[in-house]
Amino acid sequence: MSKRKNPSGAGNLNADFCDFLMELSEYEKNVSRNIHKFNAYKKAAGVLAAHHKRIESGDEAKKLNGIGDKIAKKIDEFLQTGKLRKLETIHQDEQAKAINLLTRVSGIGPVKAAELVRGGIISIDGLRLNLDKLNHHQIIGLKHFEDFEKKIPRSEMQELESKLKEIIFEMDSEFTITICGSYRRGKAESGDIDALVTHPSLKVGEGKKKRDATLLKTLVEQLRESLVTDTISMGDTKFMGVCRLSSEFPYRRLDIRLIPCEQYHCAVLYFTGSDVFNKTMRAHALEQGFTLNEYALRPVGVTGIPGEPIPISSEQDIFDYINFPYKKPEERNM
Repeated sequence: MSKRKNPSGAGNLNADFCDFLMELSEYEKNVSRNIHKFNAYKKAAGVLAAHHKRIESGDEAKKLNGIGDKIAKKIDEFLQTGKLRKLETIHQDEQAKAINLLTRVSGIGPVKAAELVRGGIISIDGLRLNLDKLNHHQIIGLKHFEDFEKKIPRSEMQELESKLKEIIFEMDSEFTITICGSYRRGKAESGDIDALVTHPSLKVGEGKKKRDATLLKTLVEQLRESLVTDTISMGDTKFMGVCRLSSEFPYRRLDIRLIPCEQYHCAVLYFTGSDVFNKTMRAHALEQGFTLNEYALRPVGVTGIPGEPIPISSEQDIFDYINFPYKKPEERNM
């Protein structure tokens, strides 16, 4: 998954608010390590990005779910002055700038970035002179840093999807593949490729681990012939790596997850997002007496303990069971 997800973009009437909120959220996550504030800013940005009209005051913004007094005041300050005092201060903090920069390298989290900065490494060039301080994932993230920073145009995503399907269906036409994330939500650009794969033979149960690991390894070996260029990590059910259509294209981050067919539709719903949409659906499911996650939809009895997973044969089933109006993927950009 891409490390820098920003709800700004074409059609977003509140893009400037979203930009400063996402910048604040990155600061809280990477520098202050305040996850509560990080989530609050990120949620507010998502809500504003999905809003159908331009917000004209903090009071108007407060009427939206997820925007409280403090964020409303920041919106007013931005509307009145065109900037934020808090961000101006952050921009003058060299340590904060360095930590934020280093966390943009795939595989480097806030703790590692802070450790590197304390050691005097404050730039990408500085990082390249200290490869001994990085693990395998971080070295690949640094190697392809400039390419990973570039958004993937929808046309390239479509070519990548076609190529993935062509190679995997050649192995076995019974595979099902879905590219999730912002691509499935119809966005013009994506940060990375997040592919979910299932097969009728992929079932929840005994002996699953070894069988799945063999299948994933075989699948990646096939992709390596014409698409996959680097392996970041390979688990039993998840591959993280790098791919490229041809020498004319940038390198791109690719994640592939093998999902048991019984869990596939819940996984597709979850990995399609958006985060705000997923939270809304999970909260609604609880109100209706169900618990919903990326694995299953389960009824919650009077004891409060979730029961057996409900058989799901499509995303529509999930919406129907919890009595939630169906939203097409492109309507889930909340």
